[in-house]
Amino acid sequence: MTRTQTIASLLAVATTAIALQTSPGLAFSSEAQQMCTGDAMRLCSSEIPDIPRVRACMVRNKAQVSPGCRAVMDREAATSASHKREAAAQ
Repeated sequence: MTRTQTIASLLAVATTAIALQTSPGLAFSSEAQQMCTGDAMRLCSSEIPDIPRVRACMVRNKAQVSPGCRAVMDREAATSASHKREAAAQ
């Protein structure tokens, strides 16, 4: 695997984790990868491969992400919040 392929793979994992902002039990979506990889590379490449730092960077720069990535981030954050409320109610 070339260095570029390795970086691309790490970026895909990091981007998905950032975009979803979900609990560890939920699967990463291919939509999040598609919509947010470019934004993560553009805005947070210096943080890769440290996923928590990439996640924090994407959240900090949410106003600068593409509309598609922002929509995925918002939708997944709402889903995560809903799951947390349900768990707290039990």
